[in-house]
Amino acid sequence: MTPIDESPMPNPSMTPETLIPTPTKGCLYGLSLGPGDPGLITRRAWELLQGDGLWAYPVRKWGGDSFALDIVHRAGLTLPAGAFPLCFPMTHNPEVLAKHWLTAAQTVLEHLDRGRDVCFLVEGDASTYSTFGHLARTVSALDPLIRVEVIAGVTSYQAAAAHLGLALADADDTLAILPAGYGVHTIDHLLDEFDALVLLKVKPLLDDIIALLERRGLLEYARFVEKVGCPEERTVQDLTQIRGETVNYLSLLLVHNPHRNKEETLRGCRKKEASEGEGA
Repeated sequence: MTPIDESPMPNPSMTPETLIPTPTKGCLYGLSLGPGDPGLITRRAWELLQGDGLWAYPVRKWGGDSFALDIVHRAGLTLPAGAFPLCFPMTHNPEVLAKHWLTAAQTVLEHLDRGRDVCFLVEGDASTYSTFGHLARTVSALDPLIRVEVIAGVTSYQAAAAHLGLALADADDTLAILPAGYGVHTIDHLLDEFDALVLLKVKPLLDDIIALLERRGLLEYARFVEKVGCPEERTVQDLTQIRGETVNYLSLLLVHNPHRNKEETLRGCRKKEASEGEGA
């Protein structure tokens, strides 16, 4: 009696090539490190820093220093094998920027396509005024299948407010966050619309902003913070002391306007409480 062959029927569509498993692509992480104090690195970011992912770190020019890399160095970590810089020059030229974003994305993709995770080191928070957004969008445009994950971090203005013991916003306060480069006219207008302003990148317009705050009687409600969380951190309460000074690029102003006329807000919970009280 001929034995029955119970092996599966061959699939004519299966070739030796299709039997080879497709390598899994790596994940691109936007690894937020906080504004400078290594103690503000989150547990999730710390976990990834100690993992198998490759480090990529931004520099403004080839061979230059990386502020993000300096944060992890001060955390006691050394540069692992395979780490590589990505150049993002300080320019507003869209053609130059697009060229460098594309080069950086292609470099990252070479590693992701080989199945390696890439951790892009970011000072502050990767979702807030970060180069990572440009890198992630360019990578996704080249390969939509690449997984991108943002690791949340502490922003410079959050750390600055905490260090100064200030509340950024209370109760129904409104808060605006913007680069100071929008100009004094915009800042002057927003002071009437918001209870508090966070002004980033104040270096080019610092004297003009000080003059505006002085004119509006708000100097006493403003604080200057430079390189928050770093060994060189500096805070200034009397802004007239830094008039005419060239400050660091990593500088910001926290401004409150206690004199703003607020419009009435809708408070559903309070309305409900009032209704219940009236019917009692």
